[in-house]
Amino acid sequence: MATGPWDPGSARFLASDADRERTVEVLKTAFVHGALTRDELAHRTGRALTARTYAELAAITAGLTPAAPRPATQAHTQARAPRKRVTKKVVVLSACAVVLPPALGVAFLSYYGGFLVMVLFSFIGAVLTKPPSRHRPPLAKSIGGKH
Repeated sequence: MATGPWDPGSARFLASDADRERTVEVLKTAFVHGALTRDELAHRTGRALTARTYAELAAITAGLTPAAPRPATQAHTQARAPRKRVTKKVVVLSACAVVLPPALGVAFLSYYGGFLVMVLFSFIGAVLTKPPSRHRPPLAKSIGGKH
């Protein structure tokens, strides 16, 4: 059975490059499903790329059965569990867990350098882990402007 994008009634018409590429895709699919060996794939692919008519393309795919649709796997049929959101606190704590041990090592080797690094990381951690303020008064009211 010929499997391809061409109409069997138009076997004498010239094939386009797109038709040849679709034939190669059919051959690759047949190889993946075990219908062709590697040598057969190489031979038929070479013939497909040099074919001039639809009849030649049909002869190349003769004997191949259309690929049966694969059943859906369970992973795709089941709904995905919602992912946990990563908060700023987790990011900051992870960064500190990675950066703090070398910073402490630097602190013991050089007095001022390690001290500045520790102060910098403490400041960054305090800023990032501070809860957002819920209500912020307008600037005019906080300065003492008219209500």
